[in-house]
Amino acid sequence: MAKKAQRITLYKHIWARIRYWQNLKDISDAELASYLQVGERTLHQYDKSAENITLGRVDNLLYVTGMELNDLMAL
Repeated sequence: MAKKAQRITLYKHIWARIRYWQNLKDISDAELASYLQVGERTLHQYDKSAENITLGRVDNLLYVTGMELNDLMAL
């Protein structure tokens, strides 16, 4: 019997897209933290386990940058 493939959860997928977008736009951790309205230390916690990122935080990022969720997820 084959091993179950581990799936990537939605919050991990969203966080990976946010970090990818950050690298594309050459945005510092401090600036990204301000967009999400969290501390820089929280960003590093999200890197380890993104399960605590909220839709409100993602919405803050999208609002400040003028981006749509579809645009973020299409990266």
